[in-house]
This record gives sequence, structure tokens and C-alpha cells, in this order.
Amino acid sequence: MMDDVFEMFTDACESSLRALASDLSKLRTGRANLGMLNDIRVEYYGQMAPLNQVATLKVADARLITIQPWERALLSVIERAIGASDLGFNPSNDGTIVRVPVPALTGERRQDLVKLARRGGEDHKVSIRNARRDANDMLKSLQKDNDITEDDMHRGFTKIDQITAQFSAKIDELVSRKETEILEV
Repeated sequence: MMDDVFEMFTDACESSLRALASDLSKLRTGRANLGMLNDIRVEYYGQMAPLNQVATLKVADARLITIQPWERALLSVIERAIGASDLGFNPSNDGTIVRVPVPALTGERRQDLVKLARRGGEDHKVSIRNARRDANDMLKSLQKDNDITEDDMHRGFTKIDQITAQFSAKIDELVSRKETEILEV
């Protein structure tokens, strides 16, 4: 029974860690990264489709992303979708490929992105702490129902705190790595 609580808690922590990694991959750094375009959707035969499902995306160099749509009719649609996004990119097309230059970040914008990364890390730490609270409550209810002893409950609290500390350290590491990537000129 306690193993089920630990497994559920660990799954919640891993889910939060994956979500943070996904969120951080979308943050803009000074160099081109295809993850920045993950949220871009274009209209394709009446449906909104992710950009990577209607075109081939490539990082041509550190400051340029190229997008080759599978159908020429999508060139202007892709160009408009990227221009309308909040990424601040100014795409252009040459009739076959959409080129998306990634402008260099200013020092002030870099600091704003670092703050955003830290805030995201803290939000995910809060979700882990909430999951910890839920797991502790489950252990308390197991002890109340006489399914586990009080000593087992306290050992469970200790193990949950250890797991929480491990995942908090992983979150700090992810955020720290992203910070150095953002601040790298």
C-alpha cells in the first residue's frame, strides 16, 4: 500500500519535471532552436495542425531556422502564423522555403527570460510540494484505517521528503542549465 503511494508521488514529480523541461525548451535563447516553434499551429485543410506536421524544420545555423512546407500553398500561411506569434520573429519566404532569422537577445531581455525560467522552476516546485502534501495525507489515512503502523507512516514521510528533495534538486539543475544557456552570448 505504501509502495502505491510512493509510486503515485514519484509519477507526479516526474510529470512535473517533464512539464518544466518542455516549458524551458520553448524559452528563447540567443541561438536557433526548433523547440521555440512547438506551439505554432497553421491551418491545413480546415484543421489547425502543428507546424512540424506540415513542414520540414531545420536549424540552418545558430541564428536561422528554415521551414520547407510539404505544399507550396502553406508558405504564406506559415509565414503569417510565425509573424503573429509572440516570439518576435520576422519570417520571410523565397517561394520554396520560409526563413526565420533568430535575432540576438538584448541584456535586458536575457534577464527577463532568466526570471521567467526561475518562476517556472518555482511553479513546478510548488506542484511537487502539493503532491507531497497529498501523499502525506494518504499515508495518514492509511495509518488511521490501521493499514500501516505509525512507525511505517513516519518512515513514509521521510521517504517522501527524500524524493521531494531529489526532484527539487533536479528542477534547480534544469533551471540553472537554462539560465547559463540564456545568458551565454
